[in-house]
Amino acid sequence: MSSLGQLVNADLLGALLLYMTPILLAAIGCVFTQQANILNIAMEGMMLTAAFFSIAVGAATQSVSLAILGAILSAMAMSALFAYVVLVLGADVFVAGIGINLLADGLTVFLLERLYNNEGSYTPSTFPQIWSLNLPPDWSNQPGLGILYHMLNGQTFIVFLALVLVVVSHVVLYRTKIGLHIRATGENPEAVEAAGLNPTTLKILTVMISGACAGLGGAQIAMATLNEFIREMTNGVGFIGLSAEIFGNATPVGSLIASAVFGLANAVADRIQVIPSFNISPDLVLTIPYVVTLVALAFAMMRRRRNRIA
Repeated sequence: MSSLGQLVNADLLGALLLYMTPILLAAIGCVFTQQANILNIAMEGMMLTAAFFSIAVGAATQSVSLAILGAILSAMAMSALFAYVVLVLGADVFVAGIGINLLADGLTVFLLERLYNNEGSYTPSTFPQIWSLNLPPDWSNQPGLGILYHMLNGQTFIVFLALVLVVVSHVVLYRTKIGLHIRATGENPEAVEAAGLNPTTLKILTVMISGACAGLGGAQIAMATLNEFIREMTNGVGFIGLSAEIFGNATPVGSLIASAVFGLANAVADRIQVIPSFNISPDLVLTIPYVVTLVALAFAMMRRRRNRIA
């Protein structure tokens, strides 16, 4: 089989879903905050915190449910802190976001050292298996089902939940009163206030929603394949999710498409490293997702500038 054939096959689609999911969850969270006119720089720190607590709680309780709950609650705690600093104390959103990211990095390293005597990683001796889809093995050789098998088999329930959340978030934002209020808060907070609503409360709500999405994304990163926590293991996924939201024009469907593009870039970079016939430096391969992200951001900025001129 040619190098291109080894790269582009059904397994690539499965890897795309695996890498796309945490990016998509981060993007959906950023969509809600952006609709309320908040640029969520803190998503990376929220996801990192969630990744740590999903492993810590899962190892301590041997419960998938509690592990995911721990991930969501810890990320929401970070999002509550971010909301308090920005929306109550009036801090600059960029400074506050960077502060949350640094806090998450320092906190997880501190807890690693205190709880597990290791500043770099923690791999539990036993860990509950996250709920995953297990398709019949004979599907892999059936015409028309082989691609479906390789794409979906072994994917965690968080993957499918993320896809459902795209639909749910679209309905909430564009088909419900609360969605209308959120969008109005971002566009004209004075009008929202005149209607008897509190724009700050609505903005806090969107930040908390983003925290819940970050919790699921962090749990997916830590629990989908390795069942371990590694320092800084989110590796920029929160920022890429923010980029996907910007590239997707702050809409759930647009963010899904952008997340798929970024997920594909990650999947391609991952597979190139294990195909010997691709004689490319591993360091260069690892830059592929970030180069794609920068190109997408540049395209999004040019599109916005063109729209302003028009």
